[in-house]
Amino acid sequence: MKRFHIALAVANLDESIADYSMRLGQPPAAVVPGLYAMWRTDLLNFSINESPEKAGQLRHVGFEDDSAQDYTKSEDVNGLEWEPFSAMEQDRRIVDTYGVAIRPAGSWATLPG
Repeated sequence: MKRFHIALAVANLDESIADYSMRLGQPPAAVVPGLYAMWRTDLLNFSINESPEKAGQLRHVGFEDDSAQDYTKSEDVNGLEWEPFSAMEQDRRIVDTYGVAIRPAGSWATLPG
């Protein structure tokens, strides 16, 4: 499976988790409290990290692609960073970068029925 990846900086992680969970119709797949959250939908891999001084800024884009052999990154002709990676590699990098993520069972947002 191949999912488009978008990574944003946010001002407040908890408020952003509630907002994006409602917008995406599901809770995040992984959360590192106070630092990071990530959602995996059928088409999108969306992550946020708390960085108030950069809130609202695009951090990078890329593709979650299970056929990716390794994590790489490059810049496109406009200077935008692109990261192709497998889901397994992303999960490993979450732990290396932010710490052990918890896998919430819908506890961050009350979603409309």
